[in-house]
Amino acid sequence: MRTLVLGLGNEYAGDDAVGVLAVRALRAELAGNADVVESAAAGLALLEVFAGYDRAVVIDSIRTGRPAGTIVEAGLAELGLAIAPSLHQAGMPELAAVARRLGMGFPDRTRVLAVEVAGPLMFGAPLSEPVAAAIAPLGRRVLDQVRRWVSEDSGRGLPEAPDAGRRTPCPGDREEHGA
Repeated sequence: MRTLVLGLGNEYAGDDAVGVLAVRALRAELAGNADVVESAAAGLALLEVFAGYDRAVVIDSIRTGRPAGTIVEAGLAELGLAIAPSLHQAGMPELAAVARRLGMGFPDRTRVLAVEVAGPLMFGAPLSEPVAAAIAPLGRRVLDQVRRWVSEDSGRGLPEAPDAGRRTPCPGDREEHGA
């Protein structure tokens, strides 16, 4: 089973960089268990990135009005359709549908982990404090998901981090769980 961990965002646009920065921090820990990819692309441009994978974790920023730094997790079935002016701005459920219609395949098991941004995304702005604080708990959640999948596949998991049993709450731990 091939696993993709995809960090989306623009590293030069403030809080939009959270997906890219999170996967960079996870790359070494995921080696051999998942392919780690960074992308600033959106919509249909992502179709080829997903090709050939059985499962994916997508890390991105989101703006819904929740407190900045909130981590929102959902599967494709829980995500609403994106209201976009074109397929170039399509959301994950639309991408999955288009890929299947084209016979390209799309990971059957996809989890989206998104971090609520602090404000408008501005070129050259730094990461806001609440979003920066969410990167560590976001990374733990990505590792936990990949560990579950690896364990399901082979009865083994990724090695636990030395401090895995000790949990220190972080501001970015505010979260909502999807089913």
